[in-house]
Amino acid sequence: MSGVGFGMGQRPVNRRQRAVKSLWTGIWLVYLSAPVTDLLHGGHGTGVTILGWIGLAALVTWYMLLVFRTGRGERNTLVLASLGVLAAQSTLLALTLGREWLVLFVYVSIASGAALPLRMARWTIPAACALLTAVALATHDGMAYLAGLLIPALLGGFAMTGVRELVRTTIALREARATVAQLAANEERLRLARDLHDLLGHSLSLITLKSELAGRMLPGRPDQAAQQVADIEQVSRQALVDVREAVTGYRRPRLHAELAGARVALTAAGVAAGLPAEPGLDGVPEESESALAWALREAVTNVVRHSGARRCTVELLHRQTLDGPVLELTVEDNGSGGPGTGHGNGLAGLTERLTKAGGSLEAGPLKQGFRLVARVPTAGPADVGSPA
Repeated sequence: MSGVGFGMGQRPVNRRQRAVKSLWTGIWLVYLSAPVTDLLHGGHGTGVTILGWIGLAALVTWYMLLVFRTGRGERNTLVLASLGVLAAQSTLLALTLGREWLVLFVYVSIASGAALPLRMARWTIPAACALLTAVALATHDGMAYLAGLLIPALLGGFAMTGVRELVRTTIALREARATVAQLAANEERLRLARDLHDLLGHSLSLITLKSELAGRMLPGRPDQAAQQVADIEQVSRQALVDVREAVTGYRRPRLHAELAGARVALTAAGVAAGLPAEPGLDGVPEESESALAWALREAVTNVVRHSGARRCTVELLHRQTLDGPVLELTVEDNGSGGPGTGHGNGLAGLTERLTKAGGSLEAGPLKQGFRLVARVPTAGPADVGSPA
């Protein structure tokens, strides 16, 4: 933030901001008018007046340094030592120059509240007030000033403890807000990585398969090869659209579109496909349908790229479970075991998607082949169905 304004608890970063904070901190020095008036018109000798000005300047410097760095978290030992110096200066000046200088103890109390944590300030503030009382008793006619200084010293000191805690809380909230923003950015990067993995893995696999088919058909069947090339162009254009939508965060794949895409991909790979008819999605939340669509895409991509299967069956069923009605997607092939012995990035991403939608994922090898089962909750009544 630039200019003269800056947030509470935020360190000034330029001269104008430092000047504003110095003004805010130093405005309370107006109460030093009594000692200043005493130095100007109190009839002290030249030497005493010079020493009084030096002592007052040193005390104001100590005070400003302590209050200016409110909430910075300095070592308490150093702060206590500084407060001790401030209290000693106040005591010496009040005892030597008179009752007008008792006001300095108000600044000792305020500096205690501003620079120390509450667990220590609750002792140092009363101690400063007690020292004020003792010095007032030892100063000529000091009791006349005591009643008007004790309450400001107590209230000012404890008020500054509140200001200190407010500053520290503001700093903590600012740091927490920055952390939340960073976590949100990380989550968005993870979402984009999952989407790109799922989108490009499927589309590039299909493009590779159709390119191989076109290469085999080209010498003897140019018309069919041209059809494969046209399909490649269509898939690449759709992949470009999908990537753009994924980047902007608006893409939600639909089950019927993914089923059609699965049929094309499996047929191109020479895998016999058993797919359900148009699914009934009444009562299925959009987020749940999107999660199942991603699961279908990832499963079919793994079948095409990794399994070496000759047959793949997809089932989409409504079931009633102990947790309520669910829509269950099962993808099973007779290949060599799917994507490997462990879950890769695709299955890990699917687990995150389904969990976020309130669903679950089961995936593992069969005696011959691999099976993936994804479930998502539905809002409507469940009935046991069968694949078409």
